[in-house]
Amino acid sequence: MSFVYCPECGFQNPEAANYCSKCGALLVKDEGGAETTQTYTPEEIAVEDGPLDEIAAEGPALVVRSGGGRAGEHFSPQSDRTTIGRSPDNDVFLDDVTVSRKHAVLVQSAGEFRIEDLGSLNGTFVNRRRIDSATRLESGDEVQIGKYRLSFISK
Repeated sequence: MSFVYCPECGFQNPEAANYCSKCGALLVKDEGGAETTQTYTPEEIAVEDGPLDEIAAEGPALVVRSGGGRAGEHFSPQSDRTTIGRSPDNDVFLDDVTVSRKHAVLVQSAGEFRIEDLGSLNGTFVNRRRIDSATRLESGDEVQIGKYRLSFISK
């Protein structure tokens, strides 16, 4: 049997009671567990971005613009396939519940870079549009993965 405790006197009352049987105070009932998942849309995350010229990356890079307190960090692709996700074994490790373990992959082919979502729950966005297939990246494109906003630069 579950109980409701009086916020005034602490008396243990039956769950069905609306008022404390000892002091008569109104009983506040717990409405159940809170939702544990978070969903972010590109419009919900708005932070002033600094100029991309200040990034000291050589060659192409993904630069964290906002999210997770990591603004300014950059990741340079080291191979033809750069994996992105919440799992530490990814090339780009984004530690947050809004990012899937294997979220996306950055693919370099014939001098072009493409990003592809790997079936993530929250999706991958390029320039605030959700992508369904591999999408070609241009310098300055904004990539959103979970709550992280990154800019793609190719110097």
